[in-house]
Amino acid sequence: MTDTVLKHASCLDDYDPASLPAGVALQKILGALTPLADTERVNLREALNCVLAEDIVSAINVPSGTNSAMDGYALSSADIPAQGARELRLAGSAFAGRPYRGNLSPGECVRIMTGAILPAGADTVVMQEQVELAGDMIRIDSTTEAGANVRQAGEDIAAGDKVLVRGHRLTPADIGLIASLGIGEVAVTRRLRVAFFSTGDELRSVGETLTDGEIYDSNRYTLYGMLARLGTGIIDMGVIRDDREALENGFREAEARADVLITSGGVSVGEADYVKEILENVGTINFWKVAMKPGRPLAFGRIGETWFFGLPGNPVSVMVTFYQFVQPALRYLMGEPWNDQTTFRVPCRSRLRKRPGRVEYQRGLLERDATGQLVVTKTGAQGSGILRSMAQANCFIILPEDSGNVEPGTLVEVQPFFGLV
Repeated sequence: MTDTVLKHASCLDDYDPASLPAGVALQKILGALTPLADTERVNLREALNCVLAEDIVSAINVPSGTNSAMDGYALSSADIPAQGARELRLAGSAFAGRPYRGNLSPGECVRIMTGAILPAGADTVVMQEQVELAGDMIRIDSTTEAGANVRQAGEDIAAGDKVLVRGHRLTPADIGLIASLGIGEVAVTRRLRVAFFSTGDELRSVGETLTDGEIYDSNRYTLYGMLARLGTGIIDMGVIRDDREALENGFREAEARADVLITSGGVSVGEADYVKEILENVGTINFWKVAMKPGRPLAFGRIGETWFFGLPGNPVSVMVTFYQFVQPALRYLMGEPWNDQTTFRVPCRSRLRKRPGRVEYQRGLLERDATGQLVVTKTGAQGSGILRSMAQANCFIILPEDSGNVEPGTLVEVQPFFGLV
């Protein structure tokens, strides 16, 4: 017997030579995936957050005709005096949807409202605030330039223009843009079917009564929220106990129903963690230790035709690993091209504790200080089980592997949550 104990790398260690860098793990995941090929046509109002499966090409000009950008008076620029003032006769009115049908003669003008089609013979609109009105005559000066306050037909979009491209995730602005082209249905990638369940004998669902050692399962609720905002189909399979047969049945059910399965818990080295053993029998799985905090253990692979992500059990670790690995993978499967997440550097107002060896995703509050400058502050204790640190945050503070403690005033990299959804 010796005076030393043989120890193995654990989640408390900041450096583990067997751990993958986070960026390498993500590239391995994306490199293994193939985007869905299935498409469907959906009503435009149902297409929000869907990914386009074809380009959107306009069949019309927007605006459809040359029209007024202001309330004012439509006239020919030839009637604008070179200097001094000039009187013009008011020949009629033009409204949006009710154009003036006549042709303007020299010395005439038309009262026109914003959006109304310019009458024949007019090429300029003088703002109503720059006109003197007396009966059926107006008086203008030389300050208005030829062609002012006019929107040309096709100025926004010309017939034949490609306005949105395949692989684009549709936003509310996109929905309005497509509607402005008169398009009521769009082809999108079929909605991804994502199943998830939590593992652990200690977990209880909301509404159940807790006994000693039990906790409520929050992970299914955070996963549901993140998936709902992403626009996937959602299959909540509940909590599955640490029982080999129950877990295997859960994996086989997910394989039959879903494109992707996400589990939380059961991917570490605990004696009750059967996930690795089962998955090695029913699928092709990689179990990795990722050089990150929180969220070191990660499983990725395939069960039949279903992609699998095994996330850690701690609530914050679930959210961090979802945002850094699972969400980019789901977006890629849905047909979006991969783009790095939005990050930028701002001063940190907190002292951050860190040891070199792995990248850390600390939770922060990004806001403006009294001078209007963006700054970030950590949201209290940063333990992987402290879900409040995520609820109070609006960004991750990303500290690279080789960094140590951060002193107040230091520039740090932040990843806003709005860029993750």
